[in-house]
Amino acid sequence: MKKVLTIAGSDCSGGAGIQADLKTFSAHGVYGMSVITAVTAQNTQGVFAVQDISRDVIAKQIEAIFEDIEVDGVKIGMVSQVQTIEVISEQLRRYKPQTIVVDPVMVSKSGYHLLNPEAESTLIKELLPLAMIVTPNIPEAEVMTKMSINTLKQMEEASKAIYQMGAKNVLLKGGHLEDDSTDILYDGREFSYFSTSRIATKNTHGTGCTLSSALTANLALGYHLNEAVSRAKEYITTAIQHSLAIGKGVGPTHHFYELYKKAGLIE
Repeated sequence: MKKVLTIAGSDCSGGAGIQADLKTFSAHGVYGMSVITAVTAQNTQGVFAVQDISRDVIAKQIEAIFEDIEVDGVKIGMVSQVQTIEVISEQLRRYKPQTIVVDPVMVSKSGYHLLNPEAESTLIKELLPLAMIVTPNIPEAEVMTKMSINTLKQMEEASKAIYQMGAKNVLLKGGHLEDDSTDILYDGREFSYFSTSRIATKNTHGTGCTLSSALTANLALGYHLNEAVSRAKEYITTAIQHSLAIGKGVGPTHHFYELYKKAGLIE
């Protein structure tokens, strides 16, 4: 069984962060492990508090995993402090996992700034060069590039700019565009496009975490990048189509829809 690690923040409501990552790993048949970088108080209505985990404890979590278990893929999510980013990059340079997916989580859907502004340049400098692929959405790409992104052409230009920051591949997610949801993959030479029709639902809590975790799992399973992106896109689309009306706000996606369907738990 492939072993996949998520380095991210905890979501006590279970829809995003570490909890969404572990659910996604399980749905893909890989063994999930976690390094918690922060504990958040959040639910479907927003993020209300964040407690960052100390640098030493983050380092010890990473060390405990890599000294004992072979890691086939690493997904990096919420890393809100400069010292958090620095210790993660130090440890990953030490252990050198081949597959690293960076999801540059910066702002929650409710507008809460999850990434400390002072840490933005550190994330770009320290983590992007380690990434096999980085997966920003449009608002995150706008923060990273200082560009306004409203069209596919502008997405392409932003992807080139982010590639120049050091990532080996860029998957720029187009869910914030008004038309169909088109994601662009750029490998430094050519663009690939992954499009789906927009799904009419408000319940999209944790979609970015889930997509990047699905991508990490598929890469760990041995799929080539384009196929891994395609499979991850298909997975998150199904999860959104059957999202859950849980809570009073933006509900979570259904990480186990296909498994529940096969088990006869749902029609």
